[in-house]
Amino acid sequence: MLTAKEVKEHALRCGADVVGIGSMDRFEGSPKQFDPRYIMPRAKSIVGMAIRVHRGLLRGIEEGTYFAGYPSMGYANINDVYAPMVVRELASFLEDEGYESLPYINGSVRYGANKGVPVEEGKPSPDVFLHFRVAGVICGLGEIGYSKIFLTKEFGPCQRLVFVLTEAELEPDPIVTDTICDNCMSCVRECPAHAISATETQTISIDGHEITWGDLDCHKCSAVYQAGTKEISPFMPEEIKGYIDKIISEEWKQDGADMVDYSKYQNVWGYLQENYPYIAAGWK
Repeated sequence: MLTAKEVKEHALRCGADVVGIGSMDRFEGSPKQFDPRYIMPRAKSIVGMAIRVHRGLLRGIEEGTYFAGYPSMGYANINDVYAPMVVRELASFLEDEGYESLPYINGSVRYGANKGVPVEEGKPSPDVFLHFRVAGVICGLGEIGYSKIFLTKEFGPCQRLVFVLTEAELEPDPIVTDTICDNCMSCVRECPAHAISATETQTISIDGHEITWGDLDCHKCSAVYQAGTKEISPFMPEEIKGYIDKIISEEWKQDGADMVDYSKYQNVWGYLQENYPYIAAGWK
């Protein structure tokens, strides 16, 4: 019988940096749209793998001299090239051992998450989207910090996650809580989008453990995630500087904008891709 130790050792040989295992019953209470048991009802376990983002990839950004390293090697390469190979190799290993397995990468949301209609009563609409941070907690890889960013003891916030759902029944790892983030509120103070609330929080329960993070303004977060701010991005056109400032300050909600202007503030990514040359080049 395949053991959790054997699976973890093979995952590390495949290229994962940290490996954890969770039991599928830990998803009990999840919204249907985020419950992977609707994807693979006979799955017994979920194997989570963290792939490190090299600390050096952030140095050029901190120095203001080399910005391409992180989005290319710390984001696109891991999500679209390296991680799919790692997770595929582990799923192949599990299926070779006789356990049906489904590799799940960080990219599925781009391919139709919550776009379809339920095929029968009681089922969620396709595609069901695995909540990566919650799944990371379930696998015992780390915890969700006050910032809502996933943290591990090994790499802090610097990793990307992938998962395999499998019919193999494997010994689960304990859930990690309250050992990494100490609620120091540095994330609130340092967030360039001012998107993390210092007072309002969200709390969920995972397998009897309460997980709390600061309420996140996703509109502000999304805009600055894509564009940066005038203080940290040397590529930002003057028009975009004012646009981002309005989003962070929420001024656009009070300035009596007409519907065309309103649409440009609501559809942040579309507007930035059309009007921000550095971003447009990155999406080509």
